[in-house]
Amino acid sequence: MAQQIKCPKCNGVMTTGYVIDRDHGGMRQEQIWVEGEPEPSFWSGLKTSNRDVFKVQAFRCANCNFLEFYTTEKMSF
Repeated sequence: MAQQIKCPKCNGVMTTGYVIDRDHGGMRQEQIWVEGEPEPSFWSGLKTSNRDVFKVQAFRCANCNFLEFYTTEKMSF
């Protein structure tokens, strides 16, 4: 059985979930974390080449609704 994560604010039970990002066409995608400062790109919105990119996992407290985010697996772009 997976370990239950406790809320750092109220000690309630945290439930797992994810945050949806939408791209230019409105397509739904999982949120990602990109190393460094945002750098504009004409073709893709923001540059991600030569940077570490990770999936983001979100947790919400069932008691106080506090959200907490962690990076999980590294992605290739």
